[in-house]
Amino acid sequence: METRVRTRAFRSPGTGIALLLVACVPYVSSACRSADALAPSATRAEALPSSTRAEALAPSTRAEVRRIALAEVERQELVGLSLVLARADGLTHVEHFGFEDRERQIPTTDATLYRWASISKPLTAVAAMQLVEEGRLDLDRDVRAYVPEFPEQSRAITSRQLMCHQGGIVHYTNGPVVAAPPRTDRAHPHEDAVDAVGTFALSPLVGEPGEKYAYSTHGYVLLGAVVQRAGDEPFEQQVIERVARPLGMSTLRADKHWIDIPHRTVGYRRVLGAIVPSIDGDVSWKLAGGGFLSTALDLARFGSGLLAGQLVQPATRESVWTRQSTRDGKVTEYGLGFRVGEHNGRRLISHGGSQEKTRTLLMLLPDQDLALALMCNSEWATLPELGQAVLDAVCNEAP
Repeated sequence: METRVRTRAFRSPGTGIALLLVACVPYVSSACRSADALAPSATRAEALPSSTRAEALAPSTRAEVRRIALAEVERQELVGLSLVLARADGLTHVEHFGFEDRERQIPTTDATLYRWASISKPLTAVAAMQLVEEGRLDLDRDVRAYVPEFPEQSRAITSRQLMCHQGGIVHYTNGPVVAAPPRTDRAHPHEDAVDAVGTFALSPLVGEPGEKYAYSTHGYVLLGAVVQRAGDEPFEQQVIERVARPLGMSTLRADKHWIDIPHRTVGYRRVLGAIVPSIDGDVSWKLAGGGFLSTALDLARFGSGLLAGQLVQPATRESVWTRQSTRDGKVTEYGLGFRVGEHNGRRLISHGGSQEKTRTLLMLLPDQDLALALMCNSEWATLPELGQAVLDAVCNEAP
């Protein structure tokens, strides 16, 4: 059975940022709940398509997870944080801390929507690999075969190189970012995945393709354009149809700041020691590399679906979870859309996200059938140590 922690916000003396967890109650997956029980959130996702519910955490483990998370919320003075644990057969534990909107005193809930930031990259990678399985995308073909609008380079860049950050595409500060003139016939000229390539199209490469690992959100923007052309449908639509819909991720969407989206969290940053609302910058242009939005439950459903093998074939999944090498044989810590490492001797597949309004982290322990989603609206948050401590608490759970 899935468990849910009910929350109540209160102000801590001096900071005004803390959360009292008042009750831990059994949670029945939404597939087994009435429509009335889902209120007031009309954007709640349906349950994962599985025949069984995930086994709940033991009471002592729930208490330990809560203790670890609450301690970090208080230590880091986080405004809002959501934590969701999952296994291949569904969600197992959900907790929320603090506020989605501190000024209006709206607490974080199942309905709170956070930016995914760079965890959008694994979404793009999965969509690309589905096209590979369908024979519609060749990872080792020049990307200009799909997106001829991208200027010719001295050496061909492939989708595989984009996926493992070896395409030589500039990021934000590791080289000059030179945009092409935007379209003038659209209110949002970079909303389309192919048009978004223009935001950096004239930038010089920061290295020869395959020469070195150089993390690049712009590289994933180009990959999103490749997916759009190879799949012959708008990029966002493909992600929804290929990933979100099969996993019941009904809240996943592009974060378009010009649209009023209920329960989209306010972001917070520190300025001269004060915690203030952040800017609401446009991220629609980098949808494939950092522009999606959803609840923490739906981020965890993505992790659960990966564990369950619901998105790609097992061999394909292992290929994206395999460290890639540069042209000279140097092994990197990045696969095809995922970071590949270990924690306490356990294989760890992960990706984090960092941008205005958000810090996020998705951690998978495939061999332990465990996924953790952390989403926070405080830009100063550091989540890896929190995530590692939570995973350790669950893995060390007494049988």
